[in-house]
Amino acid sequence: MDVQQLQVIKADGSCEAYLHTKVIATFVNAFVEPAEKNTFLASELAESVTYYLYNNHNTATITSSEIFSIIKAVLSSTGFDFAAQVIAEYSHRRNLLRSRVQVVKACSTKIAGLANNAEPWNKSKIINSLIAEQNLDPASARTVASLVEEKIVNSGFNIVPRDFIKFLVNWLMQSFVNETTSEARADLNVENMQYNAVTDDRSRQPQNGLCKV
Repeated sequence: MDVQQLQVIKADGSCEAYLHTKVIATFVNAFVEPAEKNTFLASELAESVTYYLYNNHNTATITSSEIFSIIKAVLSSTGFDFAAQVIAEYSHRRNLLRSRVQVVKACSTKIAGLANNAEPWNKSKIINSLIAEQNLDPASARTVASLVEEKIVNSGFNIVPRDFIKFLVNWLMQSFVNETTSEARADLNVENMQYNAVTDDRSRQPQNGLCKV
């Protein structure tokens, strides 16, 4: 029987498919130092979370805050109280910075005008736009949107023009696509080199019944 994909309801009300890799990343961040043993441990702990959600969670949806609480509980119950505290503090700081960011249509010298036209920061709008308008796959769209959010929330600016956000989205999207393409080309070159090496080795072997090469 096919297992129904779990849907995650985010803080902004949007919904997305549950991603096991995001849980792994949360555990990795909790351990601060990305040592090889910590990465392996993060993967093991993430497996327990995913298993629990698909076997003990009775509904097809879950909130992101519920998943976060489960992750903290797993860390605490396995003796990693410090790691649980690290991600709790990080999450609190992140949410605080997000809540301070207001998006406006255009720059203005009138503070009152900015306040009336401002809307809260919403990363999901960027994700949906990249998928619908740029034809990016959901995983790539989330990566680009996260890069944009990182720039915005760490900038120190509480009021950000929408045009500036669009500029960041286009710039970081192009950088991400170029980097991904370069990595794909590098992987292809390695595969071609390996194939050619095998082919050359075979061509040098005696060919019974055929003309010598």
